[in-house]
Amino acid sequence: MKKASMILSHLTDQPQFKSLKQHACYKKYISLLGAKWQKAIAFVYIQNDTLFVAVTHPGFKMELNYNKDILKSVLTQLATLDKACEMLQAEKIVIFHSKYRSIIREEAETSTVPYYNELASSDFSIESEDDEIKAKFEAIRERILERIQEQK
Repeated sequence: MKKASMILSHLTDQPQFKSLKQHACYKKYISLLGAKWQKAIAFVYIQNDTLFVAVTHPGFKMELNYNKDILKSVLTQLATLDKACEMLQAEKIVIFHSKYRSIIREEAETSTVPYYNELASSDFSIESEDDEIKAKFEAIRERILERIQEQK
């Protein structure tokens, strides 16, 4: 029986799945960078001997522009040391801002604050004789109706 890793390696060697191998190399390239830059980079790709680096915030663009030589040196070292990533060759580096966010990062950024629906009902009778208490109950009824309208 064949192992899953053997089947996957055979599939990635097929010409129609060449992009899977490139994608794995791109992920490896990003993982070799520092933790701050890993958070800053949304994705990378190479086209016409140019490395395109998409950043998640425009502030990172300036910092990465100053460190293009480091980005290029990491890319060439990865291409020389890893046989599977030999196709990573780039003469120029272009850094641009992208609104794209990775699915994994979006899941990590979701809020964990719970929001609850209004469970109270404004259908209750006020049987008090005191006007002050009646006014309080009316205010509560109005607040419940407002909350129900906000949720719609």
